[in-house]
Order: sequence, then C-alpha cells, then structure tokens
Amino acid sequence: MKINFSLNGKETELDVDPMSLALDVIRGLSLTGTKEGCGVGVCGACTIMVDGAPISSCICLVGTLMNKDIWTIEGLAEKMPELIDSFVEKEGMQCGICTPGQIVAAASIGSTGGSNHQDIKHYMAGNLCRCTGYQTILDAVEDHLAIN
Repeated sequence: MKINFSLNGKETELDVDPMSLALDVIRGLSLTGTKEGCGVGVCGACTIMVDGAPISSCICLVGTLMNKDIWTIEGLAEKMPELIDSFVEKEGMQCGICTPGQIVAAASIGSTGGSNHQDIKHYMAGNLCRCTGYQTILDAVEDHLAIN
C-alpha cells in the first residue's frame, strides 16, 4: 500500500505493508536515531512526533500515519539545534539509548503550553532513563523552554 506523509519536513511516499511498525519503517529509511527499548510502548526510547504530539513508534502501525506530519530525532536535530545544545550543556544524557526519545518528547512540549517544573516533569514521565536520575534531563528541558 502507498503511504504518504511528511517526514522531517519532506513529503514522503512509501510502498509498505500498512501493518508494519512505524519504528521498523523509520529505521529502514536509515533514520536509526529512533531506538527500540521495550517494544511495548512504555519506555519512550522510540518516541517520534506525529502532528506535534509524541507517540511510541514501536506500537504505531505505519498505516495510521497517512497524511501526518512526522518528525524524528534526525529532523529535530536540524530544526531545533538549541534543544540538543541544552541537553549537552546540562548533561541530560549518558548512555544515549533514551536520549532521542527524550529530545523528541521535549520538542513537543511547546505545543502543550506547559512550562513550569511540575508540567515538564509530568509531560516527560513517559520517557524512562536508567542512567541520569532525570534531574539533568529536566534541567535541559527547562533550559530549552526558558530560551524559547
């Protein structure tokens, strides 16, 4: 089936099985920044942005993405380098497995309007990290929102 969507700002058409997982399709396009962590949609490592909202690509069927606006970590790194800079400056990463999903989730916060510490903490709760203890991630997100 032909699936059309915008991927990182570029119109894209793929001939794929609509029942394929978005994560597999995205990684098959050499966009390997999106990671598989848990495979059941609870860790956030595979987070992509769809129409401005973070979603778990490991449980999203690519057929549901028809005519959607999709952003991965690769596209957001070009579109929002200041967010990446905040994560580096505040040391909001360690091993890097969760970092792409954390950054994608943080990038979508602007559309929700929440920018105080509790809002950010609540919004980022869907992204797990086994290395940082979360404070540096929250600091990076707060820093980014303060400058934008």
